[in-house]
Order: sequence, then C-alpha cells, then structure tokens
Amino acid sequence: MTHAAGAPWWANAIFYQVYPRSFADSNGDGVGDLDGVSAHLDHLSQLGIDAIWLNPVMVSPMADHGYDVADPRDVDPLFGGLVALDRLIAEAHARDIRITMDLVPNHTSSAHAWFQAALATAPGSAARQRYIFRDGLGPDGEIPPNNWVSVFGGPAWTRITEPDGTPGQWYLHLFDAEQPDINWDNPEAFEDLEKTLRFWLDRGVDGFRIDVAHGMAKPPGLPDMANPDIEMLTLDDDDPRFNHDGVHAIHRGIRSVLDDYPHAVTIGEIWVFENEDFAKYLRPDELHMGFNFRLVRAEFDATDIREAIENALAAASLADASPTWTLSNHDVEREVTRYGDGATGLARARAMAMVMLALPGAMFLYNGEELGLPNVDLPDEVLQDPVWERSGHTERGRDGCRVPMPWTGDAPPFGFSSNPDTWLPMPAAWASLTVERQLADPDSTLAFFRTILQLRRRRFHFTDYDVEWLQLRDDAVAFLSGGVLCVLNTGSTALPLPPGEFLTASAPLVGGELAPDSAAWIATD
Repeated sequence: MTHAAGAPWWANAIFYQVYPRSFADSNGDGVGDLDGVSAHLDHLSQLGIDAIWLNPVMVSPMADHGYDVADPRDVDPLFGGLVALDRLIAEAHARDIRITMDLVPNHTSSAHAWFQAALATAPGSAARQRYIFRDGLGPDGEIPPNNWVSVFGGPAWTRITEPDGTPGQWYLHLFDAEQPDINWDNPEAFEDLEKTLRFWLDRGVDGFRIDVAHGMAKPPGLPDMANPDIEMLTLDDDDPRFNHDGVHAIHRGIRSVLDDYPHAVTIGEIWVFENEDFAKYLRPDELHMGFNFRLVRAEFDATDIREAIENALAAASLADASPTWTLSNHDVEREVTRYGDGATGLARARAMAMVMLALPGAMFLYNGEELGLPNVDLPDEVLQDPVWERSGHTERGRDGCRVPMPWTGDAPPFGFSSNPDTWLPMPAAWASLTVERQLADPDSTLAFFRTILQLRRRRFHFTDYDVEWLQLRDDAVAFLSGGVLCVLNTGSTALPLPPGEFLTASAPLVGGELAPDSAAWIATD
C-alpha cells in the first residue's frame, strides 16, 4: 500500500475548482474572468485550499464555454489575456496556492488554424490528416462513416462542403460539431501538445486536469457502437469511442514532459468504471492521479456510499496511487439538489462533505459548494449548453450548476458583477446564500466548510491510503482514517456515537446522538 507520509504535495491536497465564467467578474461585462479570481483569493485562502483548478481559459469561440480551444497557448481576452493569468499565478503563489489548468487534448475548436486549413484543402492532404476525416457511406457518401453518436446528442459526424463546392467528407466530433477530434495517430498531435505543456509549465502553472483523458485514441477501423442509443453524457466500458488501449501511449508521452517539471501534477478525467482499466491510467509512467466519479454517482444510501469508497480505494491501490474524491463539478447536478433539495438536500450535502474530507487522498471542491448552492432551474431561453440544442431541447444540459457565485448584497448580481445582465441569471432567492451573509453567520455552510477544512489539516494524520470500516448499524457508514472516526447517519432515527473526543458534526446532536442525514468526526488517537 502506498504511504502518504512524505508524499508529493498533491497526494492529500484540497483542490478548488474555479469555473471562471461564474466566479467573479472584474470588468462589468457579466462574465467572470481571471482578475475576478485574483480579487477573491483571500476567500480561498481563508477557506483553506491548496490549489485551484481552472476550467479552460484559452482562446475560444466559446461554443462549449472554452472546451473548444482555438489557440491552446494563449488566454482569451474574455478572461483578461495572458497578463491576467500571470497576475493570478503570482498572487496565488504568494498565498501558497497552486494553479492547475484544464488541458483539452482530444479535440480543438473548428476555428483552430489547423481545422481551417483542413477545410481549405483536398481529401488526403496533410492538413486533413491532423483530424479524423472519412468518406461517407452510400452511393453519394451521404451516410455517416459509422453509427457513433455525440456525447452531447445527435451524430458524431458532420459532413463538410469541399473547396470546390461539392458535398464532401465527414469529420468526427465526439462532442459538439465545433469540436473536431484530433487524429492522435498523427505525430504532429503530440508535437503540438508538448509545446502547449511546456508553454504553461514554464509560465508557472503547477499542473493540468486533462479533459476526456480516456479519449484521444480511436480503435482501428472505427467499429460501430453496439448501443448507439446510449443516454447522453453516460459512458460504459464497452463503448468503442473511449478507453482504447492506444490512449496510454499518449499519457506516457505527457508524463515524459511532466517529469521535467517535478512540482507539477496531472489529473485525468477518466470515465472508466472497471477498476483494472481505471488503474492503467495511474501507472508510474502515466497520470499522477485520476478523477474517480463513484462518489458522485452514489445515492445517499449507506451501502451505496461504502461501495463507492471501497471501489475508489481499490482502483487507486491497484496502481499504488493517491485516490481522488469529489461530490460535484461543472458537468453534474449540484449535490444539494441531487440529495433531495431544500433543507434535506443541504443537510445531506454537508454530511457527505464530511465523509469525503475524512478520506485519504486529494479532494476537489467546486466553486459554490462551500456556500451550499443548489442547482438552478433556468428558463429555456437562457440555456447555453450545446447539449440543449443538440438534443433537440430534450436534455437541459449543465447550465443549472454553472450559475455565477453570489458574493454580497440583497439582489442579483450579488457582487458577482457590476452588470445585472450576467451570462446566466442569478436567482433572487440566493440573497441568503451570499458569502457576505454567510460570513456573519457562525452556523452557515461557509463557516461549516472552513471548520472542517481546518480540522482536516490539523487533526487527520494520513499515513496510508486506506480506511478501517466499523459496523454500527445498517443505515450508517463508519470508518477510521488518519486517526479520526467518521460516522454518517443515512437513516431516519438518531444514532448513538462511539466513545472518543467529539470534534464536530454537520448538524447539532440530538440528545448526544447523531441526527439523521448528518455526519460526525471523533478523534481516536
């Protein structure tokens, strides 16, 4: 078993995910930016984080809010340009906060110079070889090359018009049509990625979250999907679009560059659920860590939660790597809503935060999680996620978890911007959830997060990546980790607590017992 003692900085770190569009707007255009992040670094420092993960800020037409990258070695003016990132890196480092960035190696924007060159040249050209172009099927090539579907809905192929004006080849895009997939069998793909990696690392970036880390490589012949009716944003282990063995050579290449920067970390977005397959990405010459989404997918149920934790620990252990934990991000419904919404959802979200933070490994908090923000049910006319359009308005997409952060005041935009016309509207009901309001309330969710993050740093002493399970009751989860006992009550009646030094709970005790939908920490050493 890997020992956490003497481990690198990221092994048990608290990462805070900043969705830049939604964190803070410094220039009044209604969209968050990097100077907005810099302006609120004290909030993050006082929260007690170790690193920031920035969603994409590279130059982009924003068809998928930055995941369609047109220039991977520059910062979009929308976010303040390179100078704003330089300021953020310097000011964060001055507070001992590291900066990690999103890296998007599976695809580019259709506005990227490479793709524009591909459109301007004939089939078979060197420019086309950088992407995955294929002739269509049928007498006139009017049928897509295979039955693959886009993760965002609709076919994964779009037909182009050739330079001579005739109907032409099709190109592959596993996501939006404005996100053409790169051909990773072409050596130019890695040559360019290496330039990108070194550009940001030399600028002071401390690592990367790698988008679609189980993608990039495609199987020879691009075989049809057995289940093309798969639900959007749902992946399985038999999906030929993802998890092809060739992806591991790409990660070894990335790691060979990162080894020149020993302070830097890579964290892969890996939607792979067989533990043996997941562990392959974490071999010593591949990714440092991988996002494990089992805890996100778990219901608020004792058995489900324990199985999720055991699976995640087992997957990391197979590779002797640090486990990772998260309850939310920019792609999933916020946990307050997921666990039942209202007071019940918030109580369960706070309890699950304590479960997560009691586990050994790296933690990823999503901006607004520390405020107990719920998902927002937005009106149809403001939805911007490409999923909404590509699904024919049957899937609402991810905008509801991306609504801007409320900072101060009693009405929208709550100090997020000086412009009331924010890129997504903010609900008036969030007046009680602002940072300002919660700082004044010792019982607020923000105060709670500050307390448990401080206690994790001060009272947990992780020596390995494992936990010891206790059986208290069928509707309870209890485990020892780092010298602290964590107890979660998922039942409907109060739960007697084991002896020990009571540290804190996510809700007031009931007659000395743990209330339903709450968790407690008890020191045992």
